Order: sequence, then C-alpha cells, then structure tokens
Amino acid sequence: MRVPVSWLLQHVDLPPGDVPSPEAVGDALIRVGLEVEDVAPIPVSVGPLVVGRVRSIEELSEFKKPIRYCRVDVGAEHNDADGEHAGTRGIVCGATNFVDGDLVVVALPGAVLPGDFAIAARTTYGHVSDGMICALDELGLGDDHSGILVLPPGTADPGDDAAELLGLDDAVLDIAVTPDRGYCLSVRGLARELACALDAAYGDPALLGYDLPAPEGDAWPVRLEPDAQCRRFVARRVTDLDPAAPSPWWMRRRLLLCGVRPISLAVDVTNYVMLELGQPMHAYDASAVRGDIVVRRARGDEKITTLDDAQRVLDPDDVVVTDDSGPIGMAGIMGGASTEVTPTTGDVLLEAATWDAPSVARAARRHRLPSEAARRFEREVDPAVARAATDRAAWLLATYGGATVAPGVTDEGGVPAPAPVLMALDLPDRVAGRRYDRGAVVRRLSQIGCAVEVAGADPGDGGSAGVRATPPTWRPDLTRPADLVEEVLRLEGYDGIPSELPAAHPGTGLTLGQRRRRQVSRALADAGYDEVLPSPFVAPAVFDALGLDADDPRRRALRLANPLDADRALMATTLLPGLLDAVVRNVSRGLRDLALFQIGQVVRPAEGEPAAAPVLPVDARPDDAAIAEVLAGLPAQPLRVGAVLTGAWDRAGWWGPGRPADWADAIEAARLVGRTYGVELEVSADRHAPWHPGRCAALHLPDGTLAGHAGELHPKVVETLGLPARTCAMELEIDRLPLVEARPSPAVSPFPPVLLDVALVLDAAVPAASVAAALRDGGGDLVEDVRLFDVYAGAQVGEGNRSLAFALRLRAPDRTLTLEEASARRDAAVDTAAERHGARLR
Repeated sequence: MRVPVSWLLQHVDLPPGDVPSPEAVGDALIRVGLEVEDVAPIPVSVGPLVVGRVRSIEELSEFKKPIRYCRVDVGAEHNDADGEHAGTRGIVCGATNFVDGDLVVVALPGAVLPGDFAIAARTTYGHVSDGMICALDELGLGDDHSGILVLPPGTADPGDDAAELLGLDDAVLDIAVTPDRGYCLSVRGLARELACALDAAYGDPALLGYDLPAPEGDAWPVRLEPDAQCRRFVARRVTDLDPAAPSPWWMRRRLLLCGVRPISLAVDVTNYVMLELGQPMHAYDASAVRGDIVVRRARGDEKITTLDDAQRVLDPDDVVVTDDSGPIGMAGIMGGASTEVTPTTGDVLLEAATWDAPSVARAARRHRLPSEAARRFEREVDPAVARAATDRAAWLLATYGGATVAPGVTDEGGVPAPAPVLMALDLPDRVAGRRYDRGAVVRRLSQIGCAVEVAGADPGDGGSAGVRATPPTWRPDLTRPADLVEEVLRLEGYDGIPSELPAAHPGTGLTLGQRRRRQVSRALADAGYDEVLPSPFVAPAVFDALGLDADDPRRRALRLANPLDADRALMATTLLPGLLDAVVRNVSRGLRDLALFQIGQVVRPAEGEPAAAPVLPVDARPDDAAIAEVLAGLPAQPLRVGAVLTGAWDRAGWWGPGRPADWADAIEAARLVGRTYGVELEVSADRHAPWHPGRCAALHLPDGTLAGHAGELHPKVVETLGLPARTCAMELEIDRLPLVEARPSPAVSPFPPVLLDVALVLDAAVPAASVAAALRDGGGDLVEDVRLFDVYAGAQVGEGNRSLAFALRLRAPDRTLTLEEASARRDAAVDTAAERHGARLR
C-alpha cells in the first residue's frame, strides 16, 4: 500500500519539534514488523512555482496538433507590467483540458522541475512562452500526463506559492502488507502501528464525530439472505448532490499519492474513505435502484455487467447485491454498471458492508477480477467501522458537494463480539528468553486495541498472574495466547530478543532417504541436468494432451477445494506436465537445448471417495490411533524423479558435429538414478503414454518391480503441447528403489581383462537388452561388462532377423584369466542366449 507520510503523522500525537523524518517513519514501521519496500520523497522542484489563473486562450489552428497560446495571471509580482497584456504572462500549452478562469500551476523561468527540467522563456509556435503550465507527472505527483493540473475553484489566489499548496515536501511509503495484517491496508491501521512504534498517543479517525441528522428509520430496505454470509450491511442516502462539484485538492492530492486516479467527487469520496478507514465502499445511483436490496447467492446462469463494462456469468457460489432487476453488484469485488454513479447523478446511496473473506477470495479468482476492495475483504475488514465509514462519506459529500444527508440509516447484521484470550502474564518473558519491564504486556496489548484485565495467580500455570485480553474487532487474527505473545514481542522490538542459539543435541544427521535424494540430485546435475521446481497443480485438460486412456489411473486426481488458479485445480499425478511446462517456457525465451529434472512428490489417490480425516487436538499429542486415522485418509504421495531433454545433447563446434538428445539419453538418466541407489535397472520395450510406442522403455528392478518409464514422447503429445520435435522424457518412482544402509564398495581387480566380441543372429523382435542380460547371466561372475556396439539387418542374416554385436569384458579378481577360461565363459554366455532367444553365432 502506498501512503503519504504526512497523512499518517496527522493521526499520531507528537511534540511539535519531534516530528520524525520520512526515513525514520519507515524504520519505525519496520521495527514493528511491517515490510516497508520504499520511502520515496516527492521529487523537489526548485525556483518559482506559483498558482496562476487562465485569463484568455487563443487557439493556434495552423498546426497539426492542438496548440494554445494562453494569457495567465500569475500574481502582480510575476506578471508583465507593461504593454497590451499587462497583468498576465503569455504561455504556449498543448493541453486542452482547461478553460478561461481555471486555476493552474505555473513554473516560471528559472524553475527546475523534477528530472532536472529547467524552465526558460523561449519562442515557439510563433509566440514567446514565458513559463510552463504543469501537469501532474511534471510536478512529481503521479504518472498522469493526460492533461495539466486544474485546481478546484477557491483553492488559492494567483501568485500564491504552489509548492506549499501542493505539499511537495512530503514522502510516500510503499508498504507490503502481509495477509494476516489486513487492518494495515488503511491509514487508520498504519497510523496505529506507527503510534505503537513511536510510543505516542493515537487519534483514531473512525471516532471523529459529524454533524449529521439523527437516524430515523432505514435509508433503504435491505434484506440479507442467510446463505450470503454478510455480517453487516450499512447504507446511507444523500440527495441533491451537485454532480459537477469538484473534489477538494487535499483529497485529490492524497488519492494521487496513494496511486488512485481522481474521477468525481462521489467516487473519490468512497475511495478516500477506503484508504482512510480500511472499509471498501460502493456508491449507487439511487434513482437507478429498483425496489428492495437483497443480498444473496447467485442463481442459475445470472449475468451482470460490471463497472469495467464486462459481462460476467455468475457462479452459484458468488454473493451478489440485487434489486428487482437482478444483480447490481458483485459483493466485495465490483459494482454493476446498471446502478453506476454518472456525471449527472445527484441522488447517491452509500453502502459499507462486511463480506465473508473466503467467498470474496474465491469469486475474485474465479472471475479474474482483483480489486482494491477484494484485496481488503480477503484479509478481513473491521465490521465495527462500517457505520463510521458511511457517516464520513456522507459528511464529505454534504460538505464539498452541497448534498443533503437523508435522516435514515440502514444497519443490517451486527458486529460479532470477539472472544477473550487468557494468557499467563509472564508468557512473553518465557517465550522471548528475557524479562520485560513491569506493565509492558498490558501497555502493549492496550496499544493495539485490546481490552485488558489482569487476573490473580493461576495455580494451574505455576502460580503466575494471568491476562484476559479481548481483541479489537479489527484483529480477528488474535485467537490464542501465542498471538498475544507475538504482539508484545514485536512492539517491544525483535532486536531485544537474545540471539543465542541453543546447544544442538547429538543426532544422526540426514536420514538414509534424504542422503540418497541429495545424491540423485547431485548425480543428475553432474551429468548436465538443471533442476526445476514446477507447480504441483495441473489442469484437467493436460491428461488429454498427454494421450492418457480414459481408465488410466493418472487421470484420478484430487481436486483442490480452493485452488490458487481455477484452471489448475488438480493435484499432479505425474511430474511430466510441470516439466513440459518448463520446457515450453524456456523454449519461448530462446533456450532450445535443455536437460531439466525434478524430484518431487505426486498425489495418487485410491479409487473411491477419500476417507475423512479427523481434526486433531492441539493441546496434547494425539494418540497413535488418531494419527493412524489421519494417515489412512491421506492419498499415496510417492516420491519421483523426472527428466526431460530437448535439442542437442552434444553441441556442434570446431571439435566436430553435435549430437541431438534421444531416447537413449533419457534411459541413461534413469539408469544413473538407479546406480545411485546401487541398483542396475533392467530395460525392456513397452507401450505407455505419453511415450512413442516404438521408443518407450519400461524400467524394472532386478526382482521385476516396475520402477518407471523413459523414451521419446509421442509426436501428437509434442504437437499438442508445443514442444520441440523429438522431445524425450523419463519418470522414475524413487520410493520403489531399495534403500541399502551399507552399500559394498566395488572390488577393483589388479589383473588385466580379456576382451572378446560375439555377433549373434536372432529374431528382430527380441530386445537387445534381453540378449545382453542372457549373455551376462550365462557368463557368470567373470563377466564384468556387456556392451552392444553394432546392429545389422540385411540379406546376410535373413528377412525378419538382425545381427547384434556385443563386446564382452571378462576379468577375475584374483588371477589373470587364460584365453581358454575366457572362451569357455563366452561359449556359455552364447549358449544361454541361444536357449532363451534362439540366437546363433554369426
């Protein structure tokens, strides 16, 4: 939230000579736990900057763009003293949003505006321009350059100092408000925090009194349906508003510095009250409201055209404000166009309501309609401030717009009484590890608005005195003693808490599974892969894009009750969607040679409805039966590793031609993971979406357990997802790989190997991996390695056959093998391949 420092200090009672600098204000808010991202002083203008009144305008029509030559009264001290135009100055201006008699801001020759923009008299468009009429952005008051700044009538007189009028000696704080501190999305909340930080008295703007008619009946008939979950709905009506009445300059200035564009008095007042009190408001054109107002859930396929002129189809979960014509507003988000305040509206109905935070959050995400109002309602709004907000808005409209405040006030619903919280008086001391001054706990809790009572010693708490604190209505987050402790600690200063680390108890360090996971990550990184962390949420359409069968268990995904993105509402059942999204994102940014991997959990629910998990107590450790019941309600969440490759595996260069990544590289990545666990994965051909049916490998453990798949993705999947051609991928379930506590170190033989080659002719349908396994089994423990180095298919081996050439490496651990021993083992290996697969020596 952006807020000028001067507005905050207005509500903090400080001695006249003890006003802190903007930087000191920012540091004070940081001390109490707020995230101040920037302290931005308003850029300084140097030299004569005065208020001027436009006396005449001459349109210079001979130019292609609108150009005006204006005579401006800038005060007797600065006006031309002689000649035809004595009493004014001539200024050339290209803006057209002002007329004769308007008050403007003029930079006279010698002034230097923000950005080192020096002003001097110069001849342009056939006239001498003796100064410049300024726009907002030229004065450092915003980014608006749509026209020059026109001051409201009566704001000042010609020749007055404009720098003082505009408040250019101010600064703007940019504060990132966390979700649990919604009350800080207002000057009211931030000023309270600043008063606590400076230990000064605080003046609550919600307690200001206004001279308004005494309430007599309702301002408008309103009915709240029970399912709407609207805690409070306050309405007040003002009539005879002058639609042309301008917003006062002090209000426009504050809106501009907060990043809000002034529009009209009625709209500006509601925005101003929202920024000041934290209560979002809405103004209806009362003449356009038909019948009673009813707050309810949307029905059927109701539609509404919102203030942004977009027609939206409502969801039954949406809360809407309706009249006899149908929905006229989306509760807590945006009003409807049918009752919008127009430039001719003189009869205004003001609304200040308190909506259900989860309902507003869901609707804002569902309709992709974030708004300043929704941002506040999502974080809870003080229900007690609604009446003060309508009174403040009505008074402002009456004061500056000549409106008449109707006597009726509608106030439906109520303000729930916060539940008191009991806390031991010395609990903050025990948590912080230090002793605070006497009375600090009560004083700090009182500063944040709690009603505090100190009780006697509580025998159940070691004889310590207790505190009964009733939180204020704007702090719904204070529900436990720990919440009160946090408030005391942050206001007393986190820097005062001792930073001594406790002695660590001796332990075993990482578990075996954690160590193996890190080893897998390091092994893949060493092999040239980059780790990514994609989103664990997927869209339902991704399963169709992957070509999964209708009964594929990967389609059985858990749906989130409150997703961050309505289009990605399912928990991922495979790592591939997230990895492939990362590929598409990187390729769109010009990176085509990619080797990415991810280690993460997937969610694989069983068939049927998941068991409902019980709510566990927080005051004691749950028993084993309760924990078992919770675990029984959770879906399986196996840990997996996935990898994806595109483009070149070896890049081309002066050293030679490159090599594209292919299915074999994806298989090798899976085998690398297996070797990290001390397992040699067995590779066999398979058909498994989303892989290419002819380039897909199933990866099995030695006991036959399926661990995963690897290979080249199906061309249709590649085309549907916009992936580079021949994209390859691997996915392996780490939880199925055995964890061995002590893996034996490899035995290194000092004796030389015997290298032998064999070429076998067999049916072309027999996988090479199966033949290699047969050779390895037949050769026994002397076979150190079996490697396929050539494949041939042609007339020499017959139709339907192929020749597979393998290099065998044999070695004994305790002696040098003789040629006879090696040949015997080779023959045994060939016999095993012949027995299993009908192979014969070529």
